[in-house]
Amino acid sequence: MASKLQQLQSKAWQASQFVAKHGTAYYKQLLDQNKQYIQNPPTVDTCNLLSKQLFYTRLASLPVRYEAFWKELDYVKHMWRNRQELKAEEATTAALFGLECFALFCVGEIVGRGFTITGYHV
Repeated sequence: MASKLQQLQSKAWQASQFVAKHGTAYYKQLLDQNKQYIQNPPTVDTCNLLSKQLFYTRLASLPVRYEAFWKELDYVKHMWRNRQELKAEEATTAALFGLECFALFCVGEIVGRGFTITGYHV
């Protein structure tokens, strides 16, 4: 056990030395590659302005998303009315999508309860 701990400490030390040696170069390279996304001057006011722009841009996109939602819903209603004409591939895809949604709901419930199956913390 002590040898495993010493080995882990050695690996951690090697990793920290690598980051200390190459971290600055990586940081500069990353900023240089993405300089078109950097706003100048990098101040709190600029960040607040960008935050407001993002919020109101998303707010302005709601009507378009609303229309797209109703078009999708109309398509689903049409498919349901004509379900006798569905191909096996389309039915399978719909069933798998429904199963995936149900599984994600179940996982979300488990995560919401703190990763417990019954809801009781032990």
